Amino acid sequence: MERISAVIITQDEARNIGRCLESLRGVADEVIVVDSGSTDDTGSICRASGARFVPHPWEGFSGQKNYADSLAQYPWILSIDADEALSDDLRTTLMDLKKNGFAADTVYTLCRLNNYCGRWLRHGGWYPDEHVRLWRNGVARWDGVVHEQLQYVCPVRRQRLKGILLHYTYYSVDEHVRRTAKYASLAGEKAFEQGRRCGMGAVVWKPVGTFLKNYLLKGGFRDGSMGFVSARVSAFYTLIKYTRLFEKSKSKD
Repeated sequence: MERISAVIITQDEARNIGRCLESLRGVADEVIVVDSGSTDDTGSICRASGARFVPHPWEGFSGQKNYADSLAQYPWILSIDADEALSDDLRTTLMDLKKNGFAADTVYTLCRLNNYCGRWLRHGGWYPDEHVRLWRNGVARWDGVVHEQLQYVCPVRRQRLKGILLHYTYYSVDEHVRRTAKYASLAGEKAFEQGRRCGMGAVVWKPVGTFLKNYLLKGGFRDGSMGFVSARVSAFYTLIKYTRLFEKSKSKD
């Protein structure tokens, strides 16, 4: 039977981590939690569950995840966030794969169903939210500052697994807005460093386009009031990103 190391990075995730760890029970052969200075009960919850809890100074998302992956003892790495949990169908799929064997040249993708302020969103660009989360140890490394991505050391195939990864994103709109402002500003700075520039027109019209795309074209209106709110906050992300890029562009001139 194949063996899996589940790898998680945390900081103050006491409200989420217990649900995540419980969903891994019986699926993961070891659970590694790399923590960057939690001040809540994250550590005690992890230790009580039998997870290996490793304090480690923050290195950025990619650096932290790469360090966590380096601690994995088993041939397959399952990367999961503290605010995620395996659905029952996904647990069954993973158990079947462990029994029947993985394909060594394949990385496996999972589709996330996102819970936004208590509502499951199935439209507006929120679903299917597909990501590579399972791969052979040593095949991939994380790269990127804001939105980390996997880089592969050899050619791989992608295969989507049956079942849903449940993602408990934001508990309040205020939380979403605060985090959005932080990441959008970083995204604007990264775009500038990559040589991109923009004028005032992008600041005005890009957010409008984001809202129309997510709310109308991608059917966000079908998710009710939370579909509207999430589309508005996504537009806010675009506004902050391009405002920051515009500011940097002007200062360069």
